[in-house]
Amino acid sequence: MDKVFIISQREEAHVDAISAGVELARELGKRAEVFAYSFEYFGNAEYYNPKFVAVAQKHVMKQRMAKIELELESIDAADTPIHSVWSKDLYEHACHHSDRHGFDLIVKAVHHADHYLPVDWNLIRHTRVPLMLLTDHPVQKNNTVMMALDLDSKKTLKQQLNQSVIRQAIALAKATGCELHLAFVIRLPQVIHDMEIVDTYAMIKKAREKHQALFDKLNIDPKCVHITVGEPDLCIYQLACKHKVRYLVLGAVQRQGVYAFVVGNMAESILSRIRSNVLVVPAREGVLQPLGDS
Repeated sequence: MDKVFIISQREEAHVDAISAGVELARELGKRAEVFAYSFEYFGNAEYYNPKFVAVAQKHVMKQRMAKIELELESIDAADTPIHSVWSKDLYEHACHHSDRHGFDLIVKAVHHADHYLPVDWNLIRHTRVPLMLLTDHPVQKNNTVMMALDLDSKKTLKQQLNQSVIRQAIALAKATGCELHLAFVIRLPQVIHDMEIVDTYAMIKKAREKHQALFDKLNIDPKCVHITVGEPDLCIYQLACKHKVRYLVLGAVQRQGVYAFVVGNMAESILSRIRSNVLVVPAREGVLQPLGDS
């Protein structure tokens, strides 16, 4: 454990995952390892001349390794292990290897500041360890870690996931010197909210009283506890923008079977909107994955 799996993907993103990942690992007191993913299509040559393909593949991987070695030297991290991987679908290797070999965090840069690519969604849907997705969107200006909790859920899995999100958020805030915030959205359809037939202020007051023991236990400044009423995806997005959140920590229930391509409807909606760095704490339907005691 205490290892960070840094993904250096084939396509360069607008954020340097290696530098950011190594720095984050240092702050968390963990050991970073870089995984350099490479892959190229060689067309008909793959069928007619396998020897040429083997040589070309070795050349591509060697170039990528050399580039990463230079970068690690420039950030005084030359002793960081580098693993060269030839893989068409990096998410399959990353999810399997990180779980099998005891990593407790995956770090990857988001290619586009405004949306995730299919590889990002596949990592979110299949990872067995917490996943940090880094972006460089101008919305995240403050040193703020915000954890999004579903405090009213009666499901055991959701309650366990809340505790895992809390542990991860506290550890991240402490390591990075960020202020810890808590966000809880009382679900209310927008159409009902707009009709102004519900006393939302009373709902917020009641929720604060109901969960005050938890807030006291976490020792969070009252001004850092944000309870709102509405659609969770929109409210979390608005809170993250308003407070210029640097890191958003949220849990994701990962479906299996025919629903394997969905990470809980609400988490999926939140992730589609958010522009902060996101730490996704994963869980499987019915079985919460162990996240350690951090």
